[in-house]
Amino acid sequence: MATLSVKPGQRFSLPDWRSNAELLSANAERRRAASHRVRQEGRVLRNETSNQTKWDEQDNKTRLTERIDSVNRWKETLDKCLADTDAEIDALAKVKEAAEHALQAKNLPLDVAIECLTLRESRRAIDVVRDPVEEELHKEVEVIEKAKRDLQQRVSPAFRSLLQEARQQLSLDQRGKVEALDIDRVCLSLSVNAPNISFKVNPTRVPDGSTSLQEWDDYSQRNKEHAEAEMKASNELREAIALTIAQTNNELEAQRVATEFALRKRIRDLEKAYDELKWQEKNTLEEIAEMEEDIRRLEEDLRRKMKDLKLAHTRLETRTQRPNVELCRDQVQYGLTDEVRQLEGTISALQQKLAQSQGALDALYKHLYRIQTDIGYKANSLVLDNKCLDTRRKLTVPAEKFVPELDTFNRTTNRALPALQSRQLQLA
Repeated sequence: MATLSVKPGQRFSLPDWRSNAELLSANAERRRAASHRVRQEGRVLRNETSNQTKWDEQDNKTRLTERIDSVNRWKETLDKCLADTDAEIDALAKVKEAAEHALQAKNLPLDVAIECLTLRESRRAIDVVRDPVEEELHKEVEVIEKAKRDLQQRVSPAFRSLLQEARQQLSLDQRGKVEALDIDRVCLSLSVNAPNISFKVNPTRVPDGSTSLQEWDDYSQRNKEHAEAEMKASNELREAIALTIAQTNNELEAQRVATEFALRKRIRDLEKAYDELKWQEKNTLEEIAEMEEDIRRLEEDLRRKMKDLKLAHTRLETRTQRPNVELCRDQVQYGLTDEVRQLEGTISALQQKLAQSQGALDALYKHLYRIQTDIGYKANSLVLDNKCLDTRRKLTVPAEKFVPELDTFNRTTNRALPALQSRQLQLA
């Protein structure tokens, strides 16, 4: 026999069931309304935040672009300033090198001037004079040493130029701009789909050492102005160095011309004095020859007069042998006595004149020796001054083309030297 199964537990009434169904329906409506409202708010929020994000991202891209342009403008300015600085450094280096070469080039004129002074120290006796040539040579040495001091004073600031330091500061700033540009361009190229984006720890912190935009701009402006100031100072220094080089070269050239003019004038004076001495030597030698001939004739005449006196003496002595009354003072006696007295006076006069002639001849020989000695001095001085003139050709002839003149004393003096030297040897 079948039995009725009854589910144990609470039993609800039909109104409760209906109330529950209505409550569920009402709650569902309310929940759906709330959900709809939330969904609408979410859509609005999504739309607003999406737009805000896009605008913010776009604004920041614009800011990045503007910042890149700003940094790039400064970079280009620094690049130009760097190029100008490098050009000025090169120009200053060239001028400094030119000044060093000019300073080194002053050694040759100084050596030549000292060599000329040393050569002229070999002059002898009366020719050792402080003539215009020596004065100009000493002045030339002073001009060269002053030129070297002036050039050294100009070269020294070039070594201490702050242009290189300004260039290093510019280069550091320019490298910073390049790195900043690279970083900002990377940031500009990033997107939400980039594989290398990630969350960072405290990305909004202010890094240590951060500067304001004004400080950043002032820093580059200071570097640029500093470099421009140093370039201006370098340009003024270059102009001063170039002016000093030109001035010292002009002064040295003017002094060289003055020295060589004095040297040539002195050589002409020496040649004139040498020719005068040679003419005096020739006339003195002719006078000596004539004097020697006259002395020879005086001696021959004196010997003849001595023979005549001997004859007169012999006649007088022989006539003293006449006997007795024949020993009379006749006209012959008087004539022979007068002849003896006349001959004795003549011989005395001839002896006196012979002594005077020999004295005059000795004086002529002594003066001839002095003339020939002075000719030797003049010849030596001419050789030395012509050597000085030849040595100074180094100042105008390029070193590779300079060939010393072996025969520096190639005037009339040259032909007279062998005879002069042989006569000096004979006199010695």
